[in-house]
Amino acid sequence: MTSTASSPDTREGQAAEEQQPPWQRRLRRFGHVERPRQDVRARLVPAYTRPSPRLWMTLGLSKRAADLVGRWSGWVGPLLITLVAGVARFWNLGNPKAVIFDETYYAKDAWALIHRGFEVNWPEKVNGDVLKQGGDIAIPHDASYVVHPPVGKYVIGVGEWMFGFDPFGWRFMTAVLGTLSVLMLCRIGRRLFRSTFLGCLAGALLAADGLHFVMSRTALLDQVLMFFVLAAFGCFLIDRDKARARLAAALPVDEDGRVRPDAHVAQTLRLGWRPWRWAAGLCLGLAFGTKWNGLYVMVFFCLMTVFWDVGARRVAGARRPHLAVLRRDVLPAFVSTVPVALATYVISWLGWILSPTDGTGGYYRNWAATAGKGGHWTWLPDWVRSLWHYEHAVYEFHVGLSSPHTYQSNPWSWIVDGRPVSYFYESPLPGKDGCPPDTTEKCAREVLALGTPLLWWAAAFALLYVLWRWAFRRDWRAGAILCGVVAGYLPWFFYQERTIFYFYAVVFVPFLCLAVAMTIGAILGPPGSSERRRVVGAAASGVLVLLILWNFIYFWPIYTGTAIPIDSWRSRMWLDTWV
Repeated sequence: MTSTASSPDTREGQAAEEQQPPWQRRLRRFGHVERPRQDVRARLVPAYTRPSPRLWMTLGLSKRAADLVGRWSGWVGPLLITLVAGVARFWNLGNPKAVIFDETYYAKDAWALIHRGFEVNWPEKVNGDVLKQGGDIAIPHDASYVVHPPVGKYVIGVGEWMFGFDPFGWRFMTAVLGTLSVLMLCRIGRRLFRSTFLGCLAGALLAADGLHFVMSRTALLDQVLMFFVLAAFGCFLIDRDKARARLAAALPVDEDGRVRPDAHVAQTLRLGWRPWRWAAGLCLGLAFGTKWNGLYVMVFFCLMTVFWDVGARRVAGARRPHLAVLRRDVLPAFVSTVPVALATYVISWLGWILSPTDGTGGYYRNWAATAGKGGHWTWLPDWVRSLWHYEHAVYEFHVGLSSPHTYQSNPWSWIVDGRPVSYFYESPLPGKDGCPPDTTEKCAREVLALGTPLLWWAAAFALLYVLWRWAFRRDWRAGAILCGVVAGYLPWFFYQERTIFYFYAVVFVPFLCLAVAMTIGAILGPPGSSERRRVVGAAASGVLVLLILWNFIYFWPIYTGTAIPIDSWRSRMWLDTWV
């Protein structure tokens, strides 16, 4: 299989008649290279790398069978990796049979939403009764003040509705979304790099990440947010390919059959109906409706797709691509994403909106008819004013949240696994709860939200490579990966005084895996590299990937709550801050 991570044919280019600016010529000393002149269609819609049949023929398949496998590898490979990821995530999913960490909020809120339409106040020590009685437990009627929108809790509630009010039920949907996100990343990586191998590699790295794995087996909102963010990115990526293909089809063809740039077409062509942008808007609304930091993602992704349109029109020959995009694309891009996302967010509150207004409905549902009487906005429906008041109160809560917590961490430490979060810990005696009877000391059972260390440490270096690739090679793929990381990571640096946790980083884990996959593609070497270059690159890449997989397996016990001797547990606490 051939890597395309260093191939220049998918970089944004300039019109053929434009000369390279002086600043780019000065950057050549730092590694900047001039874009190659090639067929415009190939630059707008690069071809996928066709897997070589040699590997399959070496394994005994005929050439026809090898070609067939290569043709279907774009789906077979991702599905196989997803199957492995799914088996790992669903294995013993109900263990630990306990309400771990913030499941104490979201599992019960989800059950109330499914049955009441709004969250309720549960008794303080009700978790034990929930584990014993399950769905037979009585649901309180008093509304509860909650600080996160309802989408993620509805998602968790679907699993509870299907399988019951127990650990398996409330973890089911996060395991489903965690598994599907592996499939999505395989396909996204394939489309991004035009390489089935690199796409499958990115998905395999995500399947082997400890943080993503633990979050897939825990009923928290951040895994749901990650899924919708990744889905939105994938929709934008498909839209990019469709729009550029439409632009390429409208360009003139010369006598040699080569597509040539045309300033008039590039500046005036309307790209028409773009349904994948509407789908992206829907996904962004669901992300925003899960946790508010999805709003930052919406801003970054919308800007990214506009810059993609600028690059497409520049390649097609537009002399003023920014002006052309401003005239032809910005308004349709806004309408198909932002209003759709906001409408989706409001609709997600439908259960709260339809709840009674006599004081027995959702929290603050009757605010407009009681404490909110009067003012300049009384012409608005009561539910609009009550919801706005609720949202304002939630905003003030989030901004002012500074209660100390044992596992809070600064975002500077996230990228190096500085302070993971322990979701569950027990010290069973020998012969109990899976602790081997011949153990001389007690055992440890822990569920630790820790990213696979070697993967995250490799990602720290991969981000530097991707940053260089974007800054000096103008590689749009690197820019897209950086946009995903920045959208999920950067906003937390503005709230360093808040109580925040490392597991928030799961939102940008897929983009870290894409960065590592792109770096490995560069290590493997570009197409046309010598055999020796390929062998050395393959050996180095193989060692790195195998070490990451070994690292995930090594930490498996503390990802799954498996009882191990205390000395084995201590040997896995590589840093003092992990305890």
